[in-house]
Amino acid sequence: MNLITMMLLITTTLSVLLALISFWLPQMTPDSEKLSAYECGFDPLGSARLPFSLRFFLVAILFLLFDLEIALLLPLPWGNQLLSPLTTFSWASILLILLTIGFIYEWLQGGLEWAE
Repeated sequence: MNLITMMLLITTTLSVLLALISFWLPQMTPDSEKLSAYECGFDPLGSARLPFSLRFFLVAILFLLFDLEIALLLPLPWGNQLLSPLTTFSWASILLILLTIGFIYEWLQGGLEWAE
């Protein structure tokens, strides 16, 4: 038996074994909290006209923006293997500078303060 066949057999066996264990292992005891719909912390059965804080959504958008920035900058270390690595690094630096300026502006305007 060659190495590739043995590796495929081991990975397939391990995957099937873990899938079967994951069906038997969890405790299935539903209660009212688990069965209720989750709506970002709001009571789904109450009034739909309750006020909510826009700051929560601002922080969530900032998180997504900087999370996207990390995803875009992740391949940057391999940029030095391109034909013009200076161009890659300069575009990445421009992106970082713009996002940092926007973050500082938001911070100075008090957009990240929870208490008003």
